[in-house]
Amino acid sequence: MNSSMSSYSIASPVGLIADTHGLLRDEALVLLQGCELILHLGDVGNKEEDKAILEHLETLAPVHCVQGNIDTAAWAGSLPLHQDIMVNDHHLHLVHRLADFDPSTPCDAVLHGHSHKPRNETQSGKLLFNPGAAGKRRFKLPITLGKLWIDQRGIRGAIIHLL
Repeated sequence: MNSSMSSYSIASPVGLIADTHGLLRDEALVLLQGCELILHLGDVGNKEEDKAILEHLETLAPVHCVQGNIDTAAWAGSLPLHQDIMVNDHHLHLVHRLADFDPSTPCDAVLHGHSHKPRNETQSGKLLFNPGAAGKRRFKLPITLGKLWIDQRGIRGAIIHLL
């Protein structure tokens, strides 16, 4: 295992948000309160001021974020394309586009964004979870975020509708 992998032991759910596209809704902040860890799965925003979204989330809990395809501002250059995190002894793999995930990567869950379509399903023993898009509405897709409960029984996810 990568010794530099961040590891957390927490009792609260993990908050997941993606595809904010420059918009952090007040309701999202309310729903993420009480989470001891927040994961942003990319497409924070493409403007210099969109960095404030991550800074605002960090006032609630530690934040890990991967780079999305629209994250082109200078501040986003330091965001990784992939990230691995241990939470309560479960290995989470973060990536923006599921197409960029290598299926041979050992992990318990693949957390992704990009499609704006919420997903909470298990394939080949791995949880595939997309919290959907919490930012600007696209087509007729819902505005959502996600939460994961991670403990000795495993990983359970929920999609939460904002509007």
